[in-house]
Amino acid sequence: MIISYKWLLEYLPEALSIAELSKILTSIGLEVEAVETVESVKGSLEGLVIGQVLTCEKHPNADKLKLTTVDTGTGTVLHIVCGAPNVAAGQKVVVAPVGATVHPIKGEAFLIKKAKIRGEDSEGMICAEDEIGLGESHDGVMVLPQDATVGTLAKTYFNIPEADIAIHIGLTPNRSDAMSHIGVARDVCAYLAHHKGGKYIVKLPELALAEGLGAKEINIEVNIQAPEACLRYAGISISNIKVGSSPEWLQQRLKTIGLRSINNIVDITNYVLHEYGQPLHAFDADKIKGKAINVQFLPAGTGFITLDEKERKLRADDLMICDGSGPVAMAGVFGGLHSGINNGTVNIFLESAYFDPTHIRRTSLYHGLRTDAATHFEKGVDMNNIIPALKRASSLIMEIAGGEIASEIVDEYVSVLGPVSIDVSYDYIQTLSGKNYEPEAVKEVLTALGFIIEKENNTGITVLVPSNKTDVKQAADIVEEILRIDGLDNIVIPGRLNISLTKPMPNDRSEREKIAALLCGMGLQEIVTNSIVNSNYYKGRTDLVKMLNSLSIELDVMRPSLLESGLEVIQYNCNRKNQDLCLFELGNVYTQHEGKYKEEAQLGIWLTGNIVPQQWNSKAHKADLFYAKGVVDNLLSQAGISGAAILSDEHNIKWQWNKHTLCSVMQVPNERHQIFDIKQDVYFAVIHWPVWLKAIAANKIKYTEVPKYPAVQRDLAIILERSVSYKEVEETTAQLKLNALQSFGLFDVFESEKLGADKKSYALSYTFQLQDRTLTDTEIDQMMQQLMLTYKTKLSAQIRE
Repeated sequence: MIISYKWLLEYLPEALSIAELSKILTSIGLEVEAVETVESVKGSLEGLVIGQVLTCEKHPNADKLKLTTVDTGTGTVLHIVCGAPNVAAGQKVVVAPVGATVHPIKGEAFLIKKAKIRGEDSEGMICAEDEIGLGESHDGVMVLPQDATVGTLAKTYFNIPEADIAIHIGLTPNRSDAMSHIGVARDVCAYLAHHKGGKYIVKLPELALAEGLGAKEINIEVNIQAPEACLRYAGISISNIKVGSSPEWLQQRLKTIGLRSINNIVDITNYVLHEYGQPLHAFDADKIKGKAINVQFLPAGTGFITLDEKERKLRADDLMICDGSGPVAMAGVFGGLHSGINNGTVNIFLESAYFDPTHIRRTSLYHGLRTDAATHFEKGVDMNNIIPALKRASSLIMEIAGGEIASEIVDEYVSVLGPVSIDVSYDYIQTLSGKNYEPEAVKEVLTALGFIIEKENNTGITVLVPSNKTDVKQAADIVEEILRIDGLDNIVIPGRLNISLTKPMPNDRSEREKIAALLCGMGLQEIVTNSIVNSNYYKGRTDLVKMLNSLSIELDVMRPSLLESGLEVIQYNCNRKNQDLCLFELGNVYTQHEGKYKEEAQLGIWLTGNIVPQQWNSKAHKADLFYAKGVVDNLLSQAGISGAAILSDEHNIKWQWNKHTLCSVMQVPNERHQIFDIKQDVYFAVIHWPVWLKAIAANKIKYTEVPKYPAVQRDLAIILERSVSYKEVEETTAQLKLNALQSFGLFDVFESEKLGADKKSYALSYTFQLQDRTLTDTEIDQMMQQLMLTYKTKLSAQIRE
């Protein structure tokens, strides 16, 4: 949001410098992001003067240049070389002497320097209007009337207003009360009253309207047919106006806040919007059919042509302003083409209303119309500002555009928004703010902001929230208001913060959702299969739970394992040439022993075919045991489970936690493939869910500070007997207990006859880092020597140079 510095000062009881004001605004939560000088004319004609051409002769060395002498009222005649075809003796002109900076309409500003042009001295420049930002013409120098006084500053002669300052505020979405100059002034006054003492009251504009009606009476009836979307609608008719350009001061105010001047009527509604924060809309009263305004919904699909000459199809919940024949405006969002103000408008109906924020936002977003009015309405406007804003705009219209009041104010108020009452205790204020405010200070701040103290006692107060504070709903919001006015930069930061972090107990449902999301993020797809399966899959098992009344001979037992359920899905897909599958299911398995039945939740994972498809720059990557292990490792890491022991052989990997099987990965045996007629390798992982939840609950989270010092990486290649597993390398490395070794891993396995019979090479990467200092090369070299010596002695390794 942009605030005009000069405009804001009009509402403050005392003038503040831009530096002081910026500090206050940032302190009360209206962070000043930028401060920018805004001029009606670039450079404000600074340094330029009115002069008179005394002589004008042809340049001896150039056909199109002239030598002139110019009087600028300083007593010294300037010699200026000029190329304008119309320059002549006796003319009154605008002169840029040496040292002045010229700001042209197009291009960069430039400094006037003493120069020698084709052998002749030039001590300035006689200016064309486009060279000083006063017009577009470059046909010749700007010739002034003869009554122009020589030596007058150009900015004085042309009555250039002083530059304004645009204050760019990073307004948070909840601060609808600060979306206007008066709203910002109210906060500044509250700050000044709190910090300087005394009363600081916002200087509001005069709102008196002329008594009685003009010669022409225009009565327009208002009907609110959608009270759930329009709580209040007010309007007034003004006759015999003259639409034209806005005065310079109004145009400059709008320019400062980034708005373009359109005409005096539209400019006034924009001005009042940014003064009070209340959107207004002006209709051509002569175009309102039936002399009635109906606030209503229209059937979905109704066409409406907006001011930008586009036809838009309405939704059933788009709130519309209609006359006796149809829609004339999108309520609170955008006007209609056929009811808007133009140069021929004589009579207007001025609207000021309260529209429901939700309806306005939906309409604005759906139709892509992000107008200033919609932005204000969707955040919530002050219902008590509707009449003051209407009176203010009416006064300005009569002052600037002429005209007379042609009706009484029509005010349809179907639903009163009563003030919110909030109880807040002084103890709560101290607890939440961390500061012990005196009760009187609390009441002074809140009263300055417009809160009404409804009740009070020794422990706290009950306040009525002012209508402009649409975001204040609870006691915490009251504390925020106090902190803002006291100054967010005055919040006391304790020297030490004690933080207690508690880990919640794992919840079955949330953990299921979490692990499902993780697997989907890894590219797996969830399946849901039948818990009743074919007993032929489990010939020889005696722990099956058989169905007493099976629906078919193929569905006669409760599954004792998830494996076969997933293999059925793989068989179905492979038969239809969908052979690259990554699947998972969270389901139950059932067994019995001597009449005792057991039901256990498990997570099954199936991988088959290509994990990574073939690309133009890479080959396909097939699923294998190590990829399946990586999926499980990832889940263990994300769950924070550590300390699980790994048991493995060529085709199986098992994790044990607290002497219970936590999870396992295997390559599905060929006999299982044959049962399902699957002709490609399948890898299956199963997680025992009850054990998994216990492991999560037992895990203790340890928090460490983010290291300030850099990590160092080193690589090492070792040659080992083929029978030595990577697990042995891991265990050997861990036994050294190197504090600086943060992590290590395997990044390459190489086998070749050149290494020797039954030999292989592991390429290992190590990361070293300390919390309190930077490691030296000597220290790192010593640890690498320890590692190499240990590998040689315990694993009979050779170090590859």
